[in-house]
Amino acid sequence: MGKASRRKGADKKTARAARVPFAARPFEGLPGETGWVALREILPAATARISFAYGGAPYTATVATVLPLAWAGLHRTDGERFVATQSGAGSGDLSRDLAAALIGTVEAEAGQPVIKTPPVTIDTPRLQDLLTGDAPQLELRDGFDFWVEQDELDEATSASLEQANSAITPTAALPSTESAYWCRIGERTYVRWVLPHGEEEATAALARLHASGNDSLVDGRLLGAFRTCGLLVPVWEVDAAAEPASYDEGMGQLAGRFDVALASVRAGEALTDEERRARAGLVSRQITIR
Repeated sequence: MGKASRRKGADKKTARAARVPFAARPFEGLPGETGWVALREILPAATARISFAYGGAPYTATVATVLPLAWAGLHRTDGERFVATQSGAGSGDLSRDLAAALIGTVEAEAGQPVIKTPPVTIDTPRLQDLLTGDAPQLELRDGFDFWVEQDELDEATSASLEQANSAITPTAALPSTESAYWCRIGERTYVRWVLPHGEEEATAALARLHASGNDSLVDGRLLGAFRTCGLLVPVWEVDAAAEPASYDEGMGQLAGRFDVALASVRAGEALTDEERRARAGLVSRQITIR
């Protein structure tokens, strides 16, 4: 391909991407926003059933963290549809990317994957335009055997399934608190909590807790937080020898303390000098995933 042709193709790609507005908080307004963020960023293996409408017809699908060979979607031979949250699409609006993958599963023949996210433009619907029903109920998985029917496994898919299963990090939900998850990474264990609030007020509330010494989780200490999909995710390191369930009650109590701190921030109570220093420390240790 000549330079002019390559440049022309690149120009078209850039123009298409420019037509899609960047969405810093792509799942805002969806029921279960924190669940969508967890599926995208912190859960290794999980699924959720959703219902959606497209072209005047109702459909159902399973949202999964990943699919074989990093497919964006799959229309299985039994009619089941799947879409992956961690397929690597990047138009600048994750909601629009996932909606495009969903539409791709509708248009694909049964038994066919959606290998990559279809091209996304400003005219592509968002999840907010397609989804019907309540917030999705997340189910943590020990493996990815739900991907395909056993008689459909070819050599490449089997290898992808084996590799994906071996990479799953142990994860458990803490039922007392929505979108709080215990996980083991290597020899260390953590609790991560996706907060459903704007980053600024969530950070201020967390700083207020930290300054008062009320940010601990049983025997766990707050390491900091990261930002993703427009939300804040604080992280505690906890005892590697303790069972995940032993942190559930403490997580519920911590969530209650956080709600009190958040209410005071929303009421306009200014941060004290100590709280501002705590906030600066939290911000300096924050990283942004997306």
